[in-house]
Amino acid sequence: MANLSHILAACLSLLVLVAGCATLPEPVPHAPQFAFDRPEETSLGRLTAVDASAHPGQSGFVILDSGRKAFVARATMIEAAERSIDAQYYIWNGDVSGRYLAKRLLLAADRGVRVRLLLDDINVAGRDAVIAALDRHQNIEIRIFNPFAARSGVRRWLGFLSDFQRLNRRMHNKTFVADGALGIVGGRNIGDEYFDLHRSMNFRDRDIVAAGPVVRDMSANFDAYWNSRWSYPIAQLAPESAGDAKLIDDARATAGDTTGLDERPVQERDIALAQTDRALVDATWATAELIYDAPAEDMQASAGTPRETAKALRREVQRAQSEILLESAYLILGDDQLDALEQTRKRGVRVAVLTNSLSSNDLTTNHSGYARRRPAMLARGMELHELRPDPAACVVWIEFPGFCDNGAVSLHAKSAVFDRKTVFIGSFNVNLRSIYLNGETVLIVHSKALAERLAWDMELAMAPDNSWHVTMDEAGNTQWASRGETW
Repeated sequence: MANLSHILAACLSLLVLVAGCATLPEPVPHAPQFAFDRPEETSLGRLTAVDASAHPGQSGFVILDSGRKAFVARATMIEAAERSIDAQYYIWNGDVSGRYLAKRLLLAADRGVRVRLLLDDINVAGRDAVIAALDRHQNIEIRIFNPFAARSGVRRWLGFLSDFQRLNRRMHNKTFVADGALGIVGGRNIGDEYFDLHRSMNFRDRDIVAAGPVVRDMSANFDAYWNSRWSYPIAQLAPESAGDAKLIDDARATAGDTTGLDERPVQERDIALAQTDRALVDATWATAELIYDAPAEDMQASAGTPRETAKALRREVQRAQSEILLESAYLILGDDQLDALEQTRKRGVRVAVLTNSLSSNDLTTNHSGYARRRPAMLARGMELHELRPDPAACVVWIEFPGFCDNGAVSLHAKSAVFDRKTVFIGSFNVNLRSIYLNGETVLIVHSKALAERLAWDMELAMAPDNSWHVTMDEAGNTQWASRGETW
């Protein structure tokens, strides 16, 4: 056994050494760049200004509660943009929806729109060449946040062994802003499973379109990360990837192809503006605050203090007087959060939460952490619901034809409603990563109308046809109840 231990230790040391051979370039100080701030010079800005003038000090909001609506909103904003598009994402997949939106961004850049794309490096592996090719366009600039030193292969993931403290901090924020006039913030990444386009698994997710003064704060969120020393130009990370002009030519030639999409998105600017105008008719105007976590200057610093978005959630919890409804795809409470839950319940506040079941969870590792804390949450009075992979409401939520016959639904939404008057929507999961490590963005909207609508939607998801109600019996055994049966 001693020899085996020595061999394993030697192998581990060798792996760390191999991983350490890849060296991250020193961050290059950026000349600060800032978001386009003259929306009134654009058609989108003039369109939103008409409604904004009737609601001084307020912003307009439209909830995107289906994947199809979320995809159409982004596609429409790309076509309507005239001056700038700033997009910041944790994940941008190279699937049908990801490729389509990237190609439409290319065409937007061709017509003079400045496109800035900021991606966390968590799923960029193997795509440096195509990203570098896009980056060579005179109107497109792409940066990678907190990159791995090794750009692909096993050495990339071995980097965690030698540089874990830094690489464990990720940019989980998700924002999309066009012409400084319209923005989207919420839980969705870019990929088929977020837009009701995956054939076997789609996420139940949520984000929100914003118009008015809060969009400036969304742009400030983007600029904070864009100008961070940890946002590397792709050309610095992959200087050997000069960019293949043929990739760009092919992208242009196929930019109108909608194969794999269940309907054709708008591709004409005048129609895109008209659709946006119609959508804003249904906007709810209210006061709001955008909260975001600034990127860390020192990635090696201790992560023992809750971040700004976590503090914002804590404040709303403390203000709640009667009810908290919460959806969180990944739910893991530490001791501090369990204490806060206990104090909240002692004040007589109902706390009802929807999260993933084991069978609906896309990340088993997250579920194992949640399951260890589940008895403590139930003991403190949390009303707990776990989403079924086969919810009856699938036919309402997922618009991909035929999907609900065989596909599975997973929860990815990160939302809360406080006392049916305040809405909390963003990228923030109620787990330790979001509380202490990740960069997150959340929007807090003070609107009874939005809160009532979202509360109805969340309680529908918690209903017995859609979720298991989880309780403990007198002996401390966990029970799941749904559709008239108990396990």
